[in-house]
Amino acid sequence: MTSATGTPAYKRLSVEERRAQLLEAALSLFAHRAPEEVSLDDVAEAAGVSRPLVYRYFPGGKQQLYEAALRSAADELKQCFAEPAEGPLTTRLARALDRYLAFVDLHDMGFAALLQGGSVVETSRTTAIVDGVRRAAAEHILSHLAAEVPGARLRMTVRMWITAVEAASLIWLDEGKEPPLDELRDGLVDQFMAVLAATAGRDRQTADVVRHALALETPDGPVGELARRVLNVVTDATHLL
Repeated sequence: MTSATGTPAYKRLSVEERRAQLLEAALSLFAHRAPEEVSLDDVAEAAGVSRPLVYRYFPGGKQQLYEAALRSAADELKQCFAEPAEGPLTTRLARALDRYLAFVDLHDMGFAALLQGGSVVETSRTTAIVDGVRRAAAEHILSHLAAEVPGARLRMTVRMWITAVEAASLIWLDEGKEPPLDELRDGLVDQFMAVLAATAGRDRQTADVVRHALALETPDGPVGELARRVLNVVTDATHLL
C-alpha cells in the first residue's frame, strides 16, 4: 500500500511490534534465498515499509538484521527438543524431530545457509549462535536420558547424533525433500538408539541409561522390536565390561 505522495504507507506499530515485523520479513526472505542475496531494500519491500525505517531499527545495517533474524530462528530451534519428561524416549524424540524437521522444511534455503556457513555475513557471533542451538539440543536430550552427571562418552554420543541430524536434514534438502519426513524422522530415531547401543558396549553409564530408556518403551509399540534388539545388544556387550 502507498500513500497519495507515492511513499510507503504503513500502520503505526509499537517498537516491539515493528521490530518483530521486520524480523519476520527478513526470516521469510532468508528462508528462500541465501543471506548475501537479500538486501535491506528487499526486507523493506517485504515488510511494506521504507528503507530508512529498516535502518532506524537496525542501524548496523544488514549484518545486524541478519544476526537478529538468526537469533530469532535459533530461539525457535532450541525449543524443538524441549519435551515433557514422560513416556517412551523414542516417542519424545519423534515429537522433537517432527518440530525440528518442520522448521527445516519451512526454512529450507535459510536453514542450509545457517548450517553450511560460507556466507559473506558469517561472523564469530553467528557461528556462536548456531553452536548454541546444537548445545541446547544436546542438553535437552541428555535430560531425557536421565543421567545425573553425563560422562564424556555419553555426551559425545549425543552431540555426534545432533551432527548427524543436521547432516541428514541438509542431505534431505539436497535430495529434493526425499524421503518423506516421517520416514526420515523414524530413521533418525532408530539411528539414535543404535549409536546409544554401540556406546553402551564400552561405557557402563550409557548401558544403564539405555536399559532405563528401554524399560519405558511399549513392548507392542512401533519401536518395540527395535527396543528388544537394542536391549539384547546392550546386555551382551555389557557382560564384557
